[in-house]
Amino acid sequence: MTTAIRPPYAARATIVEADGVTKTFSTPDGRALPVLDDIALRLTEGEIVALLGKSGSGKSTLLRCLAGLIAPSSGTVSYRGTPLTAANPGVAMVFQSFALLPWLTVQQNVELSLQARGVSAEERRERALKAIDLIGLDGFEGAYPKELSGGMRQRVGFARALVVEPDALFMDEPFSALDVLTAENLRSELVGLWEGHEAPVKSILIVTHNIEEAVLLADRILVLSSNPGRIRAELPVDLARPRDRRTPQFEALVDTVYGILTGREEREAPAAPEAVAVPTNATPITTPLPVASVGGLAGLLEILLSFGGEEGLAEIADELNFEVDDLLPLVDAAVLLGFAGTARARIAITDAGREFTAADILTSKQLFARNAARRAPLVRAVVQALAATDGHKLREDLFLDLLRRGYDAEDARRQLDIAIDWGRYGELYDYDADDGEFTLEPGAEAAL
Repeated sequence: MTTAIRPPYAARATIVEADGVTKTFSTPDGRALPVLDDIALRLTEGEIVALLGKSGSGKSTLLRCLAGLIAPSSGTVSYRGTPLTAANPGVAMVFQSFALLPWLTVQQNVELSLQARGVSAEERRERALKAIDLIGLDGFEGAYPKELSGGMRQRVGFARALVVEPDALFMDEPFSALDVLTAENLRSELVGLWEGHEAPVKSILIVTHNIEEAVLLADRILVLSSNPGRIRAELPVDLARPRDRRTPQFEALVDTVYGILTGREEREAPAAPEAVAVPTNATPITTPLPVASVGGLAGLLEILLSFGGEEGLAEIADELNFEVDDLLPLVDAAVLLGFAGTARARIAITDAGREFTAADILTSKQLFARNAARRAPLVRAVVQALAATDGHKLREDLFLDLLRRGYDAEDARRQLDIAIDWGRYGELYDYDADDGEFTLEPGAEAAL
């Protein structure tokens, strides 16, 4: 099977367009927090577009602006030439978290979006059963979500979106909650439906942090920079489907995207990299903690030293038999803490990283505590808040409420859990899971 011949990009009808879209939230102390800055893009008929970016790039916020779920602070979003003032009528969404109602059956969950549009009961049933059959869940119409695997639940999410036959299917990291094999299978089936023109949609927009996923699926990749999110690069993917990860063309495009995402591609990697300074105005919202454990970070630095202290990220991933994307959170953590520097898709250990890696356990904990308290905004915020409080104790609800100003509930919880792990390792504070309470460790203020 090869890619169907489609009209040139400029000649296709535009479904959704963003013009100068900026989105700013407010921090708890009243300061403006820019999340998106001057975004301009078009989604046209007959294409799959991937929005690719790391945490903090605002890619999910942009997707919600394009869907009309949140309004931009400035700029306009248009659907077929008409500026949006409410939810986008031509869009259906698939979410990472499945978002199924547990008390409804598969068929009832799929019918929900049709019911909201006033479709008659008989037509709802007919269209829902057709969509369920299309995505391979025929026979499970009467099952409840708790009876389904993660992959089957996400199939229900696809059916619920496709049943309304939208112009554009929006997907927010739809495969990231699934195991590797299930995700690969669903990607292949999605491509098969698209190439076979069986999916009743005219375009697809997918948000992802996975480089290979973007190259596997998309006709165009838009790479977003972070804090605030801007379109840093637009790359066409002129590869026939199905795409083979092992071809030189595929690998070259992955390397190109990787260089844009992780390095200052216009400069050579320095021989002795300096730790990148954390911006003085960095906050837990603008600078999220990477999803990385201290043990994983230490392991990456050990491996980097075994390579002589500097190596290409793709080469390290190959050596470890991991995907390149699996390394990104660890790399981000090393850079955030000042233990490594990156440029042109290469990573090099810093003097601080060498000191941390060579130290004994007690010293390494002290070095980690110092760098985390000074360079990781959420860890610093927890230490400062505890130090300023009588009794040096605070409940987690305070931090969760503050984090929800910039994250959804799931991401806020994830951010706090990472901060708990990092702070415990550095003996900056203790955390009682039963009471949900933080306690400052003696002497922790000295790390600030």
